Amino acid sequence: MELMDGVMEYIRPELLVLVAVLYIVGKALKASQDVKDKHIPLILGGAGVFLAMLWVVATGSFDGVQSIALGLFTGIVQGVLVAGCSVYANQLVKQAGRAD
Repeated sequence: MELMDGVMEYIRPELLVLVAVLYIVGKALKASQDVKDKHIPLILGGAGVFLAMLWVVATGSFDGVQSIALGLFTGIVQGVLVAGCSVYANQLVKQAGRAD
């Protein structure tokens, strides 16, 4: 659990809700027969980056190339982190439900 605590320090508090949103989306994709399980983390990663980028654009002010680059970097990193936490949370729930 220490790894998760360390990662959570890097996620913007405003974006923590995306962990729950992506978890629910992942569960819906898992229930769907149209999406292979191996593609779910990639889809969640893309959705996380898209939603984080949307947040960056909505809350940021861009006045030059440097601020645009910082916005892109922030959106990508935050999206990957929230998607990773969502997949990690799913695995924790799965492992907790297993009988050893």
